[in-house]
Amino acid sequence: MIEQLVKFFVVFFVVVEPISLIPLFAGLTHGASGGYKKKMAGKAAAIALGICVLFALVGAKFLQIMGISLSSFRIAGGTLLFLIALEMVFARTSGTRSTTTEREESKKREDISVFPLAFPFIAGPGALATILLTAGEVWGKPALFAGFLAVVALVLIICWALMLATPRLMKVLGVTGANVISRLSGVILAALAVQFIVDGIRGSFLT
Repeated sequence: MIEQLVKFFVVFFVVVEPISLIPLFAGLTHGASGGYKKKMAGKAAAIALGICVLFALVGAKFLQIMGISLSSFRIAGGTLLFLIALEMVFARTSGTRSTTTEREESKKREDISVFPLAFPFIAGPGALATILLTAGEVWGKPALFAGFLAVVALVLIICWALMLATPRLMKVLGVTGANVISRLSGVILAALAVQFIVDGIRGSFLT
C-alpha cells in the first residue's frame, strides 16, 4: 500500500509540476497586493482539489458507463503524459494546458483562481488522467482510496505553499532554475508514462 501511494505521489507531483507554478504565478500576480496573491493561491488550490476529488469519485464509473476499459485508458493516459513529459524536457510552453489565446485572456482577468490556475494549470488534463488511472486501480479498497485522496490533497497543499512563497522562490530559482527542475521531472515522467502504456498493452492482451 505504501509503495503504491509513493508511486502515485511521484507521478502526480511530476504531472502537476508545482515548480512550474512559481514563474506562472509571479507573472499573473505581478504588481498585485499580498492579500490578493494569498486569496488567489488559496482559491486555486481549493478549486483544483474539488475538481480532482470529483474525478476520483466518478471517473472510474464514467469509464465503465462509456465502455472504456482501464487498459485502454492506461494507453491513452500514458500517451498524454508522455507528450507532457516531452514539453517539460524541452522547456516548451505546454500546449496541453492552454493555448496562446487562453494565456492572453488570463492576463486580463481579475480572478485568476479558476482559470488559468485551478484549470488547466493545476488540475489539467495530465493530472486528471493520472487520477482516473489510479482511481480505477484503488476503487473498492477504502483504506487505499483514502490514502490516494490524501496524496492528492498533499500535492495541492504543496502547490498552495509554493504560490505563497513565490516572491522569495523567484529570487532563488528564477525562470532558468524552474526550467532545469522541470526538465529533470520530465525525464522521470516520460519513463512513468511509458510504463503506463506498457501496462495497458499487457492488460489488453491478457483480458
